[in-house]
Amino acid sequence: MISDKEPGFTLLPKDLEFKVKLLLILTVATAIAFVLYVMYARGVFEPTQRLILVVDNAEGVSVGMDLTFSGFSIGRVRRIVLRDDGKARIVIDVPLDDARWLRSTSIFTLERSLVGSSKIRVFTANLQDPPLEDRAERPVLRGDATEELPRMIAALKNTLENIEQMTATEGSLQASLGNVRTITERMGGRQGVLGGVLGSEDNAKKVVAAIDRANSLLTSLSGVSTKLDSALGKTDSMLGKTEQRVFGAGGVMDETQKAVAQANSILGEVRESLKKVDALLADAQVVGTNAKAATTDLRALRAEVDASLRKVANLIDEINRNWPFERETGIKLP
Repeated sequence: MISDKEPGFTLLPKDLEFKVKLLLILTVATAIAFVLYVMYARGVFEPTQRLILVVDNAEGVSVGMDLTFSGFSIGRVRRIVLRDDGKARIVIDVPLDDARWLRSTSIFTLERSLVGSSKIRVFTANLQDPPLEDRAERPVLRGDATEELPRMIAALKNTLENIEQMTATEGSLQASLGNVRTITERMGGRQGVLGGVLGSEDNAKKVVAAIDRANSLLTSLSGVSTKLDSALGKTDSMLGKTEQRVFGAGGVMDETQKAVAQANSILGEVRESLKKVDALLADAQVVGTNAKAATTDLRALRAEVDASLRKVANLIDEINRNWPFERETGIKLP
């Protein structure tokens, strides 16, 4: 039998069991209080409105993910369910205080970036629209940056292949640089830029010679133009003199007008003579006994008519002599 007073032996307190139980109770109570506080902080006991989002692919979405509006969390994902049609249903609980940001015209998006986790966002253009009802289902617009990676990589690969082909030894870029080098070498020759553009110095010389010939031709044409101007000046002077001679005072037209006036006067005299002839013929028909006297008068009248006709002939000859374009119709004998 061991004595209580033996060295190395310590008696247990009588209330140790109570203290252990009390410690366990306090630990459990603290854990429960912590869990309740966390649940309260997470809004478990807060009244919420349920929102259901439908998306083709819910990859990157997890339970507890936030629903953000203007950078602030207004809801959390509670459950993800796969429907019979193959689409995913994302169940989100939104506190009633934050449900005022959800409207019937709100747009929901699921964004997946290259770095970081996915994000569910809501955009409301007009807060005056009707509020979103409880348990409403809305489609989600999905924007996945990783889905563009294969296309971007393929495009980048094609670009690199094209660059490699262009920069190869027999590529188009090397050929273009060779052509540029050839042109610059030609431009450095005697004919300069003209030789580089035309391809050889011979062609450049031909062009220069053609330009010289063209300059000579222009000089000749300039002399011809001067002579033509002189000739035109003389022609204008002659036309002026001709106009003065024909239409000026004392010219052909003036003389012609005078001759026409004289002709009109002579024709008037002839007309009066003819009237006398008509009167005498009438008298000759009525009075047959005066035939001898009438015959004498007719002879005198005929002499007057012949004199008038000679005046008209002389007047016509005078007009023909005065007219500048009169042609000689007579025949000159040797």
